[in-house]
Amino acid sequence: MAKKGDKRKIIGMVSAESKERIYYTTKNTMNTPDKLELRKYSPKLRKHVLFVETKKNLGRNEVKPKKH
Repeated sequence: MAKKGDKRKIIGMVSAESKERIYYTTKNTMNTPDKLELRKYSPKLRKHVLFVETKKNLGRNEVKPKKH
């Protein structure tokens, strides 16, 4: 059972090239407030590509553009 006031949130990782959500992980939102970007293996493309953080409960798998 989760602790009260737990700062870790579940996030989905979406491929920047194939737009598919394969990986899910947790992150501490207090320590890393910006979006997480990781290079991970995509079995569909059969190579390592950039995966970008999205919300877990999104109904669609799309990468939202960054605001600068």
